[in-house]
Amino acid sequence: MTDRERWFAVAAAAMLVVSLAAAAVAATDDADDREDVAERWTPDVDAADVREETPPDEPGVATVDDREFDSVGDAVDAAEPGDTVVLEGAFEERVTIETPDITLAAAGEGALIDGGDEDTVVHVAAENVTLEELWIRGSGYDRGNEDAGVLVNGSESVLTDVRLTDVTYGVWIGEAEDVTVEEATIVGREDVPESERGNGIHLDRADGAELRANEITTVRDGIYFSWSDGVEAAQNTMWELRYGVHYMYSDDNRLESNVAFDNDVGFAIMVSANLTIVDNVAANNDGPSGQGILVKDVDRTELRDNAVVANRNGFYVYNAHGNEIVDNLVLENEVGVQFTAGSSDELVVGNSFVANGQSAYAPTTAQIAWNDSDRGNYWSDARAVDLDGDGLSETRHQPAGSVETLVREQPQAAVFAESPAFDAVRMAESSFPVIKSPGVVDHRPLAEPPHDDRRDDYADHDH
Repeated sequence: MTDRERWFAVAAAAMLVVSLAAAAVAATDDADDREDVAERWTPDVDAADVREETPPDEPGVATVDDREFDSVGDAVDAAEPGDTVVLEGAFEERVTIETPDITLAAAGEGALIDGGDEDTVVHVAAENVTLEELWIRGSGYDRGNEDAGVLVNGSESVLTDVRLTDVTYGVWIGEAEDVTVEEATIVGREDVPESERGNGIHLDRADGAELRANEITTVRDGIYFSWSDGVEAAQNTMWELRYGVHYMYSDDNRLESNVAFDNDVGFAIMVSANLTIVDNVAANNDGPSGQGILVKDVDRTELRDNAVVANRNGFYVYNAHGNEIVDNLVLENEVGVQFTAGSSDELVVGNSFVANGQSAYAPTTAQIAWNDSDRGNYWSDARAVDLDGDGLSETRHQPAGSVETLVREQPQAAVFAESPAFDAVRMAESSFPVIKSPGVVDHRPLAEPPHDDRRDDYADHDH
């Protein structure tokens, strides 16, 4: 009998003495705890609340210098570079801006441009155009035609404090560099199935874009990256979506201080390299995929100081290589982190794995050490023994070993996971290096968690 088979035989004996009812109560308590924790980590916003503002209904007036027009398009055509077109009231039209270096800004009680549910509402076809405090709504429904609230093909353009509702795509930035979208509110259509919606902010070869403090809901993906490099996305809030953020074929980007919650996946980082993913919150993302942060086919990327809270899987790492997963809080997820599909050369240190249903899972026939340095991770289910007071346990910890593999392969065994026999297996795997059962091993786990379970400065994030 192999070591692994021997420990399984010992664990099987526990099945005679464990109560199924107690396990069911524990599972319910775990679900309630995750819901409570998620609420503490997410802002109090709701798609219905976002829609409640009343748009202006007076006939629109567009002013350029001292000239007044009843059409935004006519005013834009009359403007010269450097002019500001001041809008007030409601306009029913679709606009193409071909004059560079102009500003369209709302005044008085605000300005609404309604596209009548056809095509793109505002097309920015010139460079250095600014849209300020406008309400833009009613694009067409055709995803293939890229129907959007605002289509930006002009580099160095700026959208600030705009409101986009009842749109397929919110803002589509295509083949334009250094475009800024800040403090925008983007709300799609509730009556359109998620699979037929467009994205909130869609980047298509949009190098150097800056996306700051936007709120995005009821679209397909909040921010979608395609072949777009050197982009900074910070302090955005995304909820009730398929993916909060979705990277594809986009390198050298920075994602910082964003919040993605109540989605299928919080942050889907895919087929990209050299990214910096820092100080983000992924909470209660528990749809069909249910990942807080998905890292798939990603290389040489830093994921640091993120809070991954109350998701189905906290981190899900698939065929990823040479990445650093460092100093993250991984709290109250069903599975803290899962590594699969040949991921290699990952540095996983300084993280706090706290109160997850299962701390880690790695389907493998080998034993994986995420770090060989003098610092590991904190595991709330570990039996840390810090004899010399240096903050590191002298006893290794195997968060994904024989018990976790058995539970994955035989889900009905989950009700016995906290039995004395299973505890004995875990203790043996951690205490005796000769027992090399497959899975993940942390050779120098931290004795104390480096994170609080609640971000103290969360109120400083302006969401």
